[in-house]
Amino acid sequence: MNENSVRYRINQIIDNGMNISLALSEDVELESVSQQQMMLEAIDRSVTDKEVKDQIKPILEAILRSQPQTMVRSYSQTVIQITMPKRSYEKIGSPKVGERLLVEIKRES
Repeated sequence: MNENSVRYRINQIIDNGMNISLALSEDVELESVSQQQMMLEAIDRSVTDKEVKDQIKPILEAILRSQPQTMVRSYSQTVIQITMPKRSYEKIGSPKVGERLLVEIKRES
């Protein structure tokens, strides 16, 4: 895969007879991260003194454990809408919703 190529997942297909419209969003697999984990990592980055870190971390972990866990899955995605002739759609194998397409975007020089 080229560094400018991005995989997109088909979210919606609209067939109006002569043309096909595909709604695509960037295909990114996200790993769930707890808010607690994000906070502990932020403390690790911001507190440089090891002694202070060793004193703060157990207290913070105890406080965070008593709170409900919130899983975070966020990523701002690129969304593309493509309309093409039905013949062109058939030439790429008539992909269905949920399948992936590889799209190359680069500036023409």
